[in-house]
Amino acid sequence: MRVLLTGGTGFIGAALRERLLQAGHEVLCVGRHAPEGPDPCSQWRALDFAEARTPGDWTPLLGGVEAVVNAVGIFRETRAQRFDALHAEAPCALFRACAAVGVRRVVQVSALGADAEATTAYHRSKHIADRCLLGLPVEGIVVQPSLVFGAEGTSSRTFLMLATLPLWALPQGGRQPVQPVHRDDVADAIVALLAAPLAALPPARCLPLVGPQPLSFADYLQALRANLGLPPAWVLPLPRRWADALARVGDHVPGALFNRDAWRMLQRGNTAPAAPLTQLLGRPPRAPARFVAPGSAALVRQEAQLRWLLPLARAALAFVWLWTALVSFGLYPVEQSHALLARAGVPPALQPLALYGAALLDLVLGVLTLWPVGPKRWQLPSRRAVWLAQAALMLGYTIVISLRLPEQWLHPYGPISKNVPMLALLLMLHVFEQARSLRRRLRQ
Repeated sequence: MRVLLTGGTGFIGAALRERLLQAGHEVLCVGRHAPEGPDPCSQWRALDFAEARTPGDWTPLLGGVEAVVNAVGIFRETRAQRFDALHAEAPCALFRACAAVGVRRVVQVSALGADAEATTAYHRSKHIADRCLLGLPVEGIVVQPSLVFGAEGTSSRTFLMLATLPLWALPQGGRQPVQPVHRDDVADAIVALLAAPLAALPPARCLPLVGPQPLSFADYLQALRANLGLPPAWVLPLPRRWADALARVGDHVPGALFNRDAWRMLQRGNTAPAAPLTQLLGRPPRAPARFVAPGSAALVRQEAQLRWLLPLARAALAFVWLWTALVSFGLYPVEQSHALLARAGVPPALQPLALYGAALLDLVLGVLTLWPVGPKRWQLPSRRAVWLAQAALMLGYTIVISLRLPEQWLHPYGPISKNVPMLALLLMLHVFEQARSLRRRLRQ
């Protein structure tokens, strides 16, 4: 079967693309950027979803196509990517083109909660496309996944990171009902729908894709934690008003998964009967306690722990530089600082410049340690230069003090010997920064 797939480079679309190819289908991928890897699709066509808002934009791509799967989706809007364009206008144009040229079957990947009672722009825009498809003379099917788990997914990586923390502060104790489903089950279900006879399709042409049973959000994290081989974590209930405040902050943090829309969706719940998916798959969907394969649990656990251990290490490092700057700027008596500089061989006229210049340098390095890394102009392209600058400065301090104030090596509080673990920490951060840069280049 020749299948046109949109969103083939996305979280769900990438898994679906592989499943379709494994099943022997010819896959025509449509998107702004070609999928990575050798021969990722049977064919690929360039098309910007944000600009493809009329049936005429899609008709040239549908020659010989027997089925279409729309897996395009974004969780947060940007200036270039808007819900109305990507979730509603472009999909509706595609669906109308499918009806006009006679495509036999169309599957729309929507979301659980995208219905007439939706309260978020994400769900409302998905619902517009769902209704558009189901109102056309095609074999249209809307699949509505709950929270979808896949170790490579952005939200899944965040949940795995949370799962490895020993203590959780969850809104209202994490009582919100969820029913997570594994990404492989979602992909298998869509492939099965493409091949299913018309009589086997859901009567309402709308199929929820959920895990075997509902559970609270806290229980979901506990299940992931157990899956990773960790004992249960402590749960600290976060008052509703605090969660509301954090959600408002999340609205202004690029890439934040917890914002007001996410908080509304979590409070509403995300559950549905699992029987339709079980019947379609011929087996129960995978439970969260088995989301991570036993053979990879240790590696996934380590990667998840690094997602909070590395920021913790950076925060501790930044504290050292910032506190040193604050002490040098006056918390420690200036006269005693000048006396130390004199013993180190700094002339009296240069002592204020040396003291406050070093304090300013410490302050800058502390701020840069916390500064975000990313592609935007106000973000650092890499922290490796910061780690190297800190290591060079620390080695310089150590050499000067060793030559001019060697007695500091015998100080009972170890002010100089502590530079050794600090240098080891900088080396570790430098190595991880190199690995992060390599992963970013491979994704481009």
